[in-house]
Amino acid sequence: MSDHRIGPETERLLHRASIPEDAEAFFKLNTDIEVMRYTAEPMLESVEASLARIENYPDFETVGYGRWSCVLKSTGEVIGFCGLKYLPDLDVVDVGYRLLREHWGRGYATEASRASIAYGFDEIGLERIAGFVLPENAASIHVLEKCGLQADGEFEEDGLRVLRFVIDRAGYDALR
Repeated sequence: MSDHRIGPETERLLHRASIPEDAEAFFKLNTDIEVMRYTAEPMLESVEASLARIENYPDFETVGYGRWSCVLKSTGEVIGFCGLKYLPDLDVVDVGYRLLREHWGRGYATEASRASIAYGFDEIGLERIAGFVLPENAASIHVLEKCGLQADGEFEEDGLRVLRFVIDRAGYDALR
């Protein structure tokens, strides 16, 4: 299994596995009520908890890829994360992202998600990628649609209604 700790590079972003120095940014990201509003995850309790999550992130070892820190090339600042995550309960690879609020509305989510999707098909050899979003998260629905994912049903997860969007290799190839 390959280890894809260094992800794609875009015009404005570098993608790499999170490192301990990212703990402060990761904590800020995962304690902002507006950022966390459309996630089913609890907020982090401390910077130490943030560091522990970074140090114990298993995906690169278990499946060979994962979510990368998004780093602004112009400043070196970590502005969030984006990447691919294998969801064994659903047997699907999910594209997901989370950005610090001060970086919303600048196209970074679309840029990072498109790069992650391309990486999944071109570098990892995936056949299908999904995106999951709560129906009230219009901004993330728009990002998924701009990346070529199409609505593919809904389900309930932990009492929440979740929309599923998908793109397969043929759909991705047609966009290029």
